[in-house]
Amino acid sequence: MPSFKKSRPGRFLLHRLGNEKWQWISIPLLSVVLAVLTGSGVILLMGKSPVDTYIGILQGAGMLPKANYAGGTNMLTDFMSFLDAMAPMLLAALGVTVAFKAGLFNIGISGQMLFGGFLATILVGYSDLGGLVAKPLVLLIAGASGALVGGFIGLMKYRYNINEVVSSIMVNYILAYFISFFIKTHYINPVSRQSEYINAAASLTFKGVALGGVKVNVPLGILLALMAALVVHYLINKTRLGYEIKAVGANRKGAGYAGIPIGRTMVTAMMISGGLGGLAGATYYLGYFASIQPGVLSDLGFNAIATSLLGNNSPLGVILSSILITILDKGATFMSSKVGVVKEISGVITSLILLFSAMGAYFRYLIAKKQEDVKSENREEMGE
Repeated sequence: MPSFKKSRPGRFLLHRLGNEKWQWISIPLLSVVLAVLTGSGVILLMGKSPVDTYIGILQGAGMLPKANYAGGTNMLTDFMSFLDAMAPMLLAALGVTVAFKAGLFNIGISGQMLFGGFLATILVGYSDLGGLVAKPLVLLIAGASGALVGGFIGLMKYRYNINEVVSSIMVNYILAYFISFFIKTHYINPVSRQSEYINAAASLTFKGVALGGVKVNVPLGILLALMAALVVHYLINKTRLGYEIKAVGANRKGAGYAGIPIGRTMVTAMMISGGLGGLAGATYYLGYFASIQPGVLSDLGFNAIATSLLGNNSPLGVILSSILITILDKGATFMSSKVGVVKEISGVITSLILLFSAMGAYFRYLIAKKQEDVKSENREEMGE
C-alpha cells in the first residue's frame, strides 16, 4: 500500500498545504475541518446526528431555508439578521488583528465596544437629531471613545510595561460597572431592565423594512465593516505606518534600532484597534440591539479573538472567519430547538476552532517537515 507521502491524494494535499502563498487560507480551512470533525464526535457522543445539527445551524443563520416561517418573514429575513450580527463581529475581529500585528493582545474589545456604544447612546441615541446627522455622529463618538481606551492601554504598556492583557481585563470591568451604575440610575427601562431604547434616527439598522412583502432589518453596519476591512488591509500592507506596526510586532528591539518610534507605534496601533472596537460597539448596541444590558460584557468581543486567529490575522481572511463564527453563533438557537442539541455546542465548536487555529504554527512546522522528508526521499531515489 502506498504511503501518505507517495500516494496521489497525499502528494496533492501536501502540495496545497505547503504552498506558503495560500497558507493564509489553507491552514485556517484545515483548522475548521478538524474542529467540525471533532465537534461531530462530541455530537455523536450526545446521541445526535452531526449532519442534522450542522444543517440546523445553517438554517438558523439564514444560509438554508427552513421548513416553516412566521408571518411576513422568510429566508431573507434570517440572512439580513445574520449580516446585522456579522458587522460588529467583523469590526471587533479587525481590532484584534491590528493589535496582533503590533505584537499586542487586545482582550479589551468588549470594554471598548461597551464604552463607545454607551457614549454614543447617551449623547446621540436619545437626542432629537435627524438621521443624516445622528448616524455619522454615532460612528464618530463610538470610534473616538474606543480609540481613547485602546490608546490608554497601549500607553500603559509602553510607559510602565503593564501587560496589556491584565490592563485590558481590568479596564473592561471598570467600564462595565461604571456604565452599569449610570444605566441603572439614569437610563433604565423598568420593563426590559436594560437601557432605554434609542431613537430610530440614531440607529444603524433600519428595523422592519418591507422588501417585496417580507419584513427585514437592513444593517448599515455591514457596509461599514466591509469598508473597514479593506482600509485595514491597505493600511497594514501598503503604508509606512502599517510597516512600522508589523516591524514592532515582529521584533521590538530591532524596530527600535531601525529608527521606528516604538512607543508612538504601539499607542497608535492600540488606538486603531480600540477605535475599531468602538465602531463594533456602535453597530452592536445602536444597530443589532437598540439598548444596553447593564453589567454585561458582550461575548462577541472575546469571540473576535477566535475570529482573528482563524482569519490568520489577515484583514481579508477575517471577513471569511467572521462569516463562519457568526453562522455558528446565529444558528445555535434554531438548531437547538430543531435537533434537540444544546445551543452551547456552537460555543464548543468555536472553542475547537480557536484551539486548532492557535496550532497554526505547529501545522506549518509539520507540513514543512513532511515536505523536507519527501525531498530527501526523492534525492535518495535519484541517487539510486
